[in-house]
Amino acid sequence: MILLIEESKLINLKEIAFKALEQNSSIPIDLSKDILSFAESGFKEFKTQEKVASAFKKLGQRNISDNLAITGLKTTLDTGKEGPSIAILGELDGLPVPGHPFENPQSGVAHACGHHIQIGSMLSTLIAIKEPEVLTRLSGKITFMAVPAEEFVEIEWRNNQRKGGKIEFLGGKQEFIKLGFFDDIDISMMTHTTPRNIKFSYGGTDNGLVAKFVEFKGIASHAGASPESGINALNAANIAIAAINSQRETFKDEDHIRVHPIITKGGSVVSAVPDSVNLETFVRGASIEAIKDTSKKIDNCIKAGAMATGASVKITTLPGYLPLQNDTNLMDIYVNNLKETYSNKDLQVDGHSGGSTDMGDVSHIMPAIHPYVGGSEGISNHSADMVTKDYNLAVIESGKMMASTIIDLLMDDGKKAKEVLENFTPILSKKEYLELLRELSSEVFYESSHNIT
Repeated sequence: MILLIEESKLINLKEIAFKALEQNSSIPIDLSKDILSFAESGFKEFKTQEKVASAFKKLGQRNISDNLAITGLKTTLDTGKEGPSIAILGELDGLPVPGHPFENPQSGVAHACGHHIQIGSMLSTLIAIKEPEVLTRLSGKITFMAVPAEEFVEIEWRNNQRKGGKIEFLGGKQEFIKLGFFDDIDISMMTHTTPRNIKFSYGGTDNGLVAKFVEFKGIASHAGASPESGINALNAANIAIAAINSQRETFKDEDHIRVHPIITKGGSVVSAVPDSVNLETFVRGASIEAIKDTSKKIDNCIKAGAMATGASVKITTLPGYLPLQNDTNLMDIYVNNLKETYSNKDLQVDGHSGGSTDMGDVSHIMPAIHPYVGGSEGISNHSADMVTKDYNLAVIESGKMMASTIIDLLMDDGKKAKEVLENFTPILSKKEYLELLRELSSEVFYESSHNIT
Protein backbone atom coordinates (compact mmCIF):
# COMPACT_ATOMS: atom_id res chain seq x y z
CA MET A 1 0.00 0.00 0.00
CA ILE A 2 2.83 2.42 0.87
CA LEU A 3 4.49 1.68 -2.47
CA LEU A 4 1.26 2.42 -4.34
CA ILE A 5 0.89 5.73 -2.51
CA GLU A 6 4.46 6.70 -3.38
CA GLU A 7 3.93 5.76 -7.04
CA SER A 8 0.74 7.83 -7.07
CA LYS A 9 2.61 10.84 -5.69
CA LEU A 10 5.31 10.39 -8.34
CA ILE A 11 2.78 10.19 -11.17
CA ASN A 12 1.00 13.26 -9.84
CA LEU A 13 4.29 15.17 -9.67
CA LYS A 14 5.03 14.33 -13.29
CA GLU A 15 1.53 15.43 -14.29
CA ILE A 16 2.15 18.79 -12.62
CA ALA A 17 5.41 19.15 -14.54
CA PHE A 18 3.71 18.21 -17.81
CA LYS A 19 0.89 20.70 -17.25
CA ALA A 20 3.36 23.51 -16.55
CA LEU A 21 5.16 22.71 -19.80
CA GLU A 22 1.97 22.42 -21.85
CA GLN A 23 0.80 25.82 -20.59
CA ASN A 24 4.10 27.35 -21.76
CA SER A 25 4.78 25.17 -24.80
CA SER A 26 5.00 28.14 -27.17
CA ILE A 27 8.21 29.35 -25.47
CA PRO A 28 10.50 26.42 -26.39
CA ILE A 29 8.81 25.83 -29.76
CA ASP A 30 9.15 29.48 -30.75
CA LEU A 31 12.80 29.45 -29.71
CA SER A 32 13.50 26.36 -31.83
CA LYS A 33 11.84 27.92 -34.87
CA ASP A 34 13.67 31.20 -34.32
CA ILE A 35 17.07 29.50 -34.13
CA LEU A 36 16.25 27.51 -37.26
CA SER A 37 16.02 30.73 -39.28
CA PHE A 38 19.66 31.80 -38.80
CA ALA A 39 21.74 28.66 -38.22
CA GLU A 40 25.36 29.26 -37.19
CA SER A 41 28.29 26.85 -37.27
CA GLY A 42 30.42 25.78 -34.33
CA PHE A 43 32.16 28.38 -32.14
CA LYS A 44 30.34 31.05 -34.18
CA GLU A 45 26.89 30.74 -32.55
CA PHE A 46 26.87 34.27 -31.13
CA LYS A 47 23.31 35.17 -32.11
CA THR A 48 22.06 31.75 -31.04
CA GLN A 49 23.71 32.23 -27.65
CA GLU A 50 21.92 35.57 -27.25
CA LYS A 51 18.56 34.00 -28.07
CA VAL A 52 19.05 31.17 -25.57
CA ALA A 53 20.20 33.59 -22.86
CA SER A 54 17.11 35.71 -23.51
CA ALA A 55 14.89 32.62 -23.16
CA PHE A 56 16.59 31.70 -19.87
CA LYS A 57 15.95 35.21 -18.57
CA LYS A 58 12.33 35.10 -19.72
CA LEU A 59 11.88 32.04 -17.52
CA GLY A 60 13.31 33.88 -14.53
CA GLN A 61 16.83 32.49 -14.60
CA ARG A 62 19.42 34.97 -13.34
CA ASN A 63 22.46 32.76 -12.72
CA ILE A 64 23.41 32.54 -16.39
CA SER A 65 27.04 31.97 -17.39
CA ASP A 66 27.77 32.75 -21.03
CA ASN A 67 30.68 32.93 -23.49
CA LEU A 68 31.77 29.49 -22.28
CA ALA A 69 34.13 27.88 -24.80
CA ILE A 70 33.48 31.02 -26.88
CA THR A 71 29.71 30.72 -27.39
CA GLY A 72 28.32 28.27 -24.82
CA LEU A 73 26.15 29.08 -21.82
CA LYS A 74 24.51 27.43 -18.84
CA THR A 75 22.10 28.05 -16.01
CA THR A 76 21.28 26.00 -12.90
CA LEU A 77 18.16 25.13 -10.91
CA ASP A 78 19.09 24.52 -7.28
CA THR A 79 16.60 22.65 -5.12
CA GLY A 80 18.33 23.98 -2.02
CA LYS A 81 18.87 20.44 -0.78
CA GLU A 82 21.94 18.26 -1.00
CA GLY A 83 21.88 15.71 -3.78
CA PRO A 84 23.28 14.66 -7.14
CA SER A 85 23.79 17.13 -9.97
CA ILE A 86 22.27 16.45 -13.39
CA ALA A 87 23.03 18.22 -16.67
CA ILE A 88 20.53 18.55 -19.52
CA LEU A 89 22.35 19.40 -22.74
CA GLY A 90 21.41 21.06 -25.99
CA GLU A 91 23.68 21.85 -28.94
CA LEU A 92 23.86 25.28 -30.53
CA ASP A 93 25.39 24.71 -33.95
CA GLY A 94 24.32 23.87 -37.47
CA LEU A 95 26.53 22.76 -40.34
CA PRO A 96 27.04 23.75 -44.00
CA VAL A 97 24.28 22.05 -46.05
CA PRO A 98 23.81 23.77 -49.44
CA GLY A 99 20.25 23.62 -50.69
CA HIS A 100 18.59 23.15 -47.31
CA PRO A 101 15.26 25.05 -47.19
CA PHE A 102 16.42 26.88 -44.05
CA GLU A 103 20.01 27.45 -45.17
CA ASN A 104 21.53 30.64 -43.79
CA PRO A 105 22.04 32.70 -46.98
CA GLN A 106 25.18 34.36 -45.60
CA SER A 107 27.01 31.20 -44.53
CA GLY A 108 25.27 28.22 -46.13
CA VAL A 109 24.80 26.74 -42.64
CA ALA A 110 21.57 24.95 -41.75
CA HIS A 111 20.08 22.99 -38.86
CA ALA A 112 20.06 19.74 -40.84
CA CYS A 113 20.89 17.77 -37.69
CA GLY A 114 18.12 19.28 -35.60
CA HIS A 115 20.17 21.05 -32.97
CA HIS A 116 17.57 23.83 -32.86
CA ILE A 117 15.20 21.14 -31.59
CA GLN A 118 17.65 20.09 -28.87
CA ILE A 119 17.73 23.65 -27.54
CA GLY A 120 13.93 23.69 -27.42
CA SER A 121 13.88 20.29 -25.73
CA MET A 122 16.38 21.47 -23.13
CA LEU A 123 14.20 24.54 -22.48
CA SER A 124 11.09 22.35 -22.22
CA THR A 125 12.78 20.34 -19.49
CA LEU A 126 13.68 23.53 -17.64
CA ILE A 127 10.08 24.76 -17.74
CA ALA A 128 8.74 21.45 -16.43
CA ILE A 129 11.25 21.07 -13.59
CA LYS A 130 11.20 24.74 -12.58
CA GLU A 131 7.54 24.46 -11.53
CA PRO A 132 7.69 25.12 -7.74
CA GLU A 133 5.53 22.11 -6.79
CA VAL A 134 8.01 19.93 -8.66
CA LEU A 135 11.33 21.52 -7.74
CA THR A 136 10.59 21.57 -4.00
CA ARG A 137 10.12 17.79 -4.02
CA LEU A 138 13.55 17.14 -5.52
CA SER A 139 17.09 17.13 -4.13
CA GLY A 140 20.27 18.30 -5.83
CA LYS A 141 20.86 20.55 -8.82
CA ILE A 142 19.89 20.55 -12.49
CA THR A 143 22.13 22.45 -14.91
CA PHE A 144 21.00 23.33 -18.42
CA MET A 145 23.92 23.56 -20.85
CA ALA A 146 23.76 25.01 -24.35
CA VAL A 147 27.00 23.72 -25.84
CA PRO A 148 28.73 24.89 -29.04
CA ALA A 149 30.32 22.99 -31.89
CA GLU A 150 29.08 19.41 -31.86
CA GLU A 151 29.40 19.15 -35.63
CA PHE A 152 33.05 18.38 -36.39
CA VAL A 153 33.27 20.57 -39.51
CA GLU A 154 35.27 23.54 -40.86
CA ILE A 155 38.38 21.75 -39.67
CA GLU A 156 40.89 24.15 -41.19
CA TRP A 157 39.21 27.17 -39.57
CA ARG A 158 38.93 25.46 -36.18
CA ASN A 159 42.51 24.27 -36.38
CA ASN A 160 43.53 27.90 -36.87
CA GLN A 161 41.53 28.82 -33.75
CA ARG A 162 43.44 26.09 -31.95
CA LYS A 163 46.76 27.44 -33.15
CA GLY A 164 45.68 30.90 -32.01
CA GLY A 165 44.97 29.62 -28.52
CA LYS A 166 41.21 30.27 -28.57
CA ILE A 167 40.42 26.56 -28.19
CA GLU A 168 42.45 23.41 -27.62
CA PHE A 169 39.94 20.90 -28.93
CA LEU A 170 37.61 21.18 -31.89
CA GLY A 171 34.43 19.98 -30.16
CA GLY A 172 32.28 21.96 -27.74
CA LYS A 173 31.80 19.30 -25.07
CA GLN A 174 35.52 18.55 -25.19
CA GLU A 175 36.17 22.19 -24.35
CA PHE A 176 33.48 22.16 -21.65
CA ILE A 177 35.13 19.13 -20.03
CA LYS A 178 38.60 20.67 -20.22
CA LEU A 179 37.41 24.03 -18.83
CA GLY A 180 35.77 22.35 -15.83
CA PHE A 181 32.10 22.91 -16.62
CA PHE A 182 31.37 19.22 -16.00
CA ASP A 183 33.41 19.05 -12.80
CA ASP A 184 30.32 19.51 -10.61
CA ILE A 185 28.04 17.34 -12.77
CA ASP A 186 27.26 13.72 -11.87
CA ILE A 187 24.88 12.63 -14.67
CA SER A 188 24.20 13.99 -18.16
CA MET A 189 21.46 13.53 -20.73
CA MET A 190 20.15 15.02 -23.94
CA THR A 191 17.74 14.08 -26.72
CA HIS A 192 18.72 14.16 -30.40
CA THR A 193 16.37 14.42 -33.37
CA THR A 194 16.02 11.80 -36.09
CA PRO A 195 14.06 11.67 -39.37
CA ARG A 196 13.27 8.00 -38.77
CA ASN A 197 9.57 7.13 -38.57
CA ILE A 198 9.47 6.51 -34.83
CA LYS A 199 8.49 8.45 -31.72
CA PHE A 200 11.63 7.65 -29.72
CA SER A 201 14.64 5.37 -30.01
CA TYR A 202 17.29 4.57 -27.44
CA GLY A 203 20.17 2.44 -26.26
CA GLY A 204 22.55 2.49 -29.23
CA THR A 205 26.27 3.05 -29.48
CA ASP A 206 28.23 5.35 -31.81
CA ASN A 207 31.65 5.39 -33.41
CA GLY A 208 34.43 7.63 -32.19
CA LEU A 209 36.76 9.47 -34.55
CA VAL A 210 39.94 11.36 -35.23
CA ALA A 211 40.10 13.99 -37.96
CA LYS A 212 42.95 14.66 -40.35
CA PHE A 213 43.79 17.89 -42.11
CA VAL A 214 46.24 17.09 -44.89
CA GLU A 215 48.30 19.59 -46.92
CA PHE A 216 50.04 18.34 -50.08
CA LYS A 217 52.71 20.62 -51.55
CA GLY A 218 54.06 20.27 -55.08
CA ILE A 219 55.59 22.59 -57.69
CA ALA A 220 53.51 24.72 -60.02
CA SER A 221 54.24 24.79 -63.74
CA HIS A 222 52.35 25.44 -66.96
CA ALA A 223 49.86 22.58 -67.27
CA GLY A 224 50.00 22.61 -71.07
CA ALA A 225 53.49 23.76 -72.02
CA SER A 226 55.62 22.19 -69.28
CA PRO A 227 53.72 19.87 -66.93
CA GLU A 228 56.86 17.77 -66.61
CA SER A 229 58.49 20.65 -64.75
CA GLY A 230 55.98 20.55 -61.94
CA ILE A 231 54.93 18.25 -59.14
CA ASN A 232 51.20 17.69 -59.13
CA ALA A 233 49.82 17.92 -55.60
CA LEU A 234 46.35 16.96 -56.82
CA ASN A 235 47.70 13.71 -58.21
CA ALA A 236 49.30 13.06 -54.83
CA ALA A 237 45.93 13.54 -53.12
CA ASN A 238 44.12 11.32 -55.62
CA ILE A 239 46.68 8.54 -55.17
CA ALA A 240 46.29 8.87 -51.41
CA ILE A 241 42.51 8.46 -51.73
CA ALA A 242 42.98 5.42 -53.99
CA ALA A 243 45.36 3.93 -51.44
CA ILE A 244 42.82 4.55 -48.67
CA ASN A 245 40.18 2.73 -50.71
CA SER A 246 42.56 -0.21 -51.15
CA GLN A 247 42.67 -0.58 -47.37
CA ARG A 248 38.94 -1.06 -46.92
CA GLU A 249 39.09 -4.86 -47.12
CA THR A 250 41.40 -4.81 -44.09
CA PHE A 251 38.79 -3.15 -41.87
CA LYS A 252 37.14 -5.59 -39.47
CA ASP A 253 33.34 -5.63 -39.54
CA GLU A 254 33.11 -5.42 -35.77
CA ASP A 255 35.24 -2.25 -35.76
CA HIS A 256 32.67 -0.37 -37.90
CA ILE A 257 35.44 1.63 -39.57
CA ARG A 258 34.42 4.65 -41.65
CA VAL A 259 36.96 6.71 -43.63
CA HIS A 260 35.51 9.37 -45.93
CA PRO A 261 38.00 11.92 -47.32
CA ILE A 262 37.14 15.07 -49.25
CA ILE A 263 39.37 17.47 -51.17
CA THR A 264 38.75 20.97 -49.86
CA LYS A 265 41.32 22.71 -52.06
CA GLY A 266 42.12 21.18 -55.43
CA GLY A 267 44.18 23.80 -57.20
CA SER A 268 43.99 27.45 -58.19
CA VAL A 269 43.70 27.59 -61.99
CA VAL A 270 43.19 24.88 -64.59
CA SER A 271 46.17 26.08 -66.64
CA ALA A 272 48.69 25.38 -63.87
CA VAL A 273 49.86 22.15 -62.28
CA PRO A 274 48.34 22.26 -58.76
CA ASP A 275 51.04 22.92 -56.20
CA SER A 276 48.87 23.13 -53.09
CA VAL A 277 46.02 20.72 -52.35
CA ASN A 278 44.21 20.15 -49.06
CA LEU A 279 42.36 17.04 -47.99
CA GLU A 280 40.24 16.39 -44.92
CA THR A 281 39.05 13.06 -43.60
CA PHE A 282 37.59 11.39 -40.56
CA VAL A 283 38.79 8.04 -39.29
CA ARG A 284 35.88 6.55 -37.38
CA GLY A 285 35.70 3.35 -35.39
CA ALA A 286 33.80 1.59 -32.63
CA SER A 287 36.77 1.57 -30.24
CA ILE A 288 39.74 3.76 -29.48
CA GLU A 289 42.08 0.90 -30.43
CA ALA A 290 40.43 0.47 -33.83
CA ILE A 291 40.65 4.20 -34.48
CA LYS A 292 44.35 4.30 -33.61
CA ASP A 293 45.15 1.29 -35.78
CA THR A 294 43.26 2.63 -38.79
CA SER A 295 44.74 6.09 -38.34
CA LYS A 296 48.22 4.64 -38.87
CA LYS A 297 47.06 2.91 -42.06
CA ILE A 298 45.59 6.14 -43.40
CA ASP A 299 48.81 8.05 -42.67
CA ASN A 300 50.73 5.49 -44.73
CA CYS A 301 48.27 5.91 -47.60
CA ILE A 302 48.71 9.67 -47.50
CA LYS A 303 52.49 9.37 -47.48
CA ALA A 304 52.23 6.96 -50.43
CA GLY A 305 50.52 9.64 -52.49
CA ALA A 306 53.31 12.08 -51.75
CA MET A 307 56.02 9.49 -52.41
CA ALA A 308 54.54 8.45 -55.75
CA THR A 309 54.49 12.00 -57.12
CA GLY A 310 57.43 13.61 -55.38
CA ALA A 311 55.21 15.93 -53.37
CA SER A 312 55.61 16.74 -49.70
CA VAL A 313 52.77 16.41 -47.23
CA LYS A 314 51.86 17.59 -43.74
CA ILE A 315 49.35 15.46 -41.82
CA THR A 316 47.66 17.11 -38.85
CA THR A 317 45.71 14.58 -36.80
CA LEU A 318 43.18 16.09 -34.42
CA PRO A 319 41.34 14.29 -31.61
CA GLY A 320 37.69 13.96 -32.53
CA TYR A 321 35.09 12.19 -30.42
CA LEU A 322 35.09 9.06 -28.30
CA PRO A 323 32.63 6.19 -28.91
CA LEU A 324 29.25 6.76 -27.27
CA GLN A 325 28.31 4.40 -24.44
CA ASN A 326 24.79 4.92 -23.06
CA ASP A 327 24.63 4.03 -19.37
CA THR A 328 22.24 1.09 -19.09
CA ASN A 329 20.95 1.85 -15.58
CA LEU A 330 20.23 5.47 -16.42
CA MET A 331 18.67 4.43 -19.73
CA ASP A 332 16.38 1.95 -17.95
CA ILE A 333 14.87 4.79 -15.92
CA TYR A 334 14.39 6.89 -19.06
CA VAL A 335 12.83 3.97 -20.99
CA ASN A 336 10.38 3.24 -18.16
CA ASN A 337 9.05 6.75 -18.68
CA LEU A 338 8.79 6.21 -22.42
CA LYS A 339 6.79 3.02 -21.89
CA GLU A 340 4.39 4.74 -19.50
CA THR A 341 3.38 7.01 -22.40
CA TYR A 342 4.09 5.17 -25.66
CA SER A 343 3.40 1.71 -27.05
CA ASN A 344 6.18 -0.56 -28.25
CA LYS A 345 5.37 0.17 -31.90
CA ASP A 346 6.32 3.81 -31.28
CA LEU A 347 9.70 2.89 -29.80
CA GLN A 348 12.87 1.45 -31.27
CA VAL A 349 15.94 -0.06 -29.66
CA ASP A 350 19.00 1.22 -31.51
CA GLY A 351 22.04 -0.79 -32.54
CA HIS A 352 25.42 0.61 -33.48
CA SER A 353 25.75 3.78 -35.58
CA GLY A 354 28.73 4.72 -37.72
CA GLY A 355 28.17 8.36 -36.79
CA SER A 356 29.84 10.18 -33.90
CA THR A 357 29.01 12.69 -31.19
CA ASP A 358 30.96 14.42 -28.45
CA MET A 359 28.36 13.08 -26.04
CA GLY A 360 30.57 10.02 -26.36
CA ASP A 361 33.29 11.95 -24.56
CA VAL A 362 30.90 12.79 -21.72
CA SER A 363 29.82 9.14 -21.50
CA HIS A 364 33.42 8.11 -20.79
CA ILE A 365 33.59 10.13 -17.58
CA MET A 366 30.03 9.96 -16.16
CA PRO A 367 26.69 8.20 -16.67
CA ALA A 368 25.10 9.67 -19.79
CA ILE A 369 22.30 8.92 -22.24
CA HIS A 370 21.64 10.17 -25.77
CA PRO A 371 18.22 8.94 -26.97
CA TYR A 372 16.50 10.09 -30.17
CA VAL A 373 13.11 11.67 -30.84
CA GLY A 374 11.18 11.61 -34.12
CA GLY A 375 9.05 14.33 -35.64
CA SER A 376 11.44 15.10 -38.49
CA GLU A 377 11.59 14.00 -42.13
CA GLY A 378 14.36 13.53 -44.69
CA ILE A 379 16.87 11.06 -46.05
CA SER A 380 19.02 11.30 -42.94
CA ASN A 381 20.58 13.76 -40.56
CA HIS A 382 22.82 16.17 -42.51
CA SER A 383 20.75 15.82 -45.69
CA ALA A 384 19.32 18.86 -47.49
CA ASP A 385 15.75 17.64 -46.90
CA MET A 386 16.09 16.99 -43.15
CA VAL A 387 13.38 19.19 -41.55
CA THR A 388 11.21 18.99 -38.44
CA LYS A 389 7.45 18.70 -38.94
CA ASP A 390 6.09 17.74 -35.52
CA TYR A 391 7.41 20.30 -33.04
CA ASN A 392 5.16 19.07 -30.26
CA LEU A 393 6.74 15.62 -30.35
CA ALA A 394 10.29 16.78 -30.98
CA VAL A 395 10.39 19.67 -28.50
CA ILE A 396 7.63 19.19 -25.92
CA GLU A 397 7.32 15.41 -25.60
CA SER A 398 11.08 14.93 -25.50
CA GLY A 399 11.25 17.53 -22.74
CA LYS A 400 8.59 15.65 -20.79
CA MET A 401 10.57 12.42 -20.97
CA MET A 402 13.74 14.07 -19.67
CA ALA A 403 11.79 15.90 -16.96
CA SER A 404 10.19 12.61 -15.86
CA THR A 405 13.62 11.01 -15.68
CA ILE A 406 14.95 13.88 -13.56
CA ILE A 407 12.00 13.50 -11.18
CA ASP A 408 12.69 9.78 -10.84
CA LEU A 409 16.38 10.44 -10.21
CA LEU A 410 16.08 13.26 -7.68
CA MET A 411 13.03 12.22 -5.66
CA ASP A 412 13.61 10.68 -2.22
CA ASP A 413 16.86 12.59 -1.64
CA GLY A 414 18.16 11.55 -5.05
CA LYS A 415 17.95 7.84 -4.25
CA LYS A 416 17.82 6.57 -7.84
CA ALA A 417 20.51 8.97 -9.03
CA LYS A 418 22.78 7.73 -6.26
CA GLU A 419 22.10 4.14 -7.32
CA VAL A 420 23.06 4.99 -10.90
CA LEU A 421 26.30 6.54 -9.67
CA GLU A 422 27.11 3.62 -7.36
CA ASN A 423 26.82 1.21 -10.28
CA PHE A 424 28.87 3.29 -12.72
CA THR A 425 32.59 2.87 -13.28
CA PRO A 426 34.11 5.68 -15.39
CA ILE A 427 35.99 4.49 -18.45
CA LEU A 428 38.34 7.44 -17.99
CA SER A 429 39.00 10.03 -15.32
CA LYS A 430 39.04 13.63 -16.50
CA LYS A 431 42.84 13.59 -16.31
CA GLU A 432 43.06 10.37 -18.34
CA TYR A 433 40.56 11.75 -20.83
CA LEU A 434 42.57 14.89 -21.49
CA GLU A 435 45.79 12.88 -21.73
CA LEU A 436 44.19 10.62 -24.33
CA LEU A 437 42.99 13.52 -26.47
CA ARG A 438 46.42 15.11 -26.38
CA GLU A 439 48.01 11.77 -27.26
CA LEU A 440 45.75 11.52 -30.33
CA SER A 441 46.89 14.94 -31.54
CA SER A 442 49.91 15.00 -33.87
CA GLU A 443 51.58 16.74 -36.80
CA VAL A 444 53.71 14.73 -39.24
CA PHE A 445 55.67 16.21 -42.15
CA TYR A 446 56.86 13.97 -44.97
CA GLU A 447 59.18 15.38 -47.62
CA SER A 448 59.66 13.26 -50.72
CA SER A 449 63.21 12.65 -51.90
CA HIS A 450 62.06 12.83 -55.53
CA ASN A 451 63.71 15.70 -57.39
CA ILE A 452 62.62 17.39 -60.60
CA THR A 453 65.49 17.67 -63.11
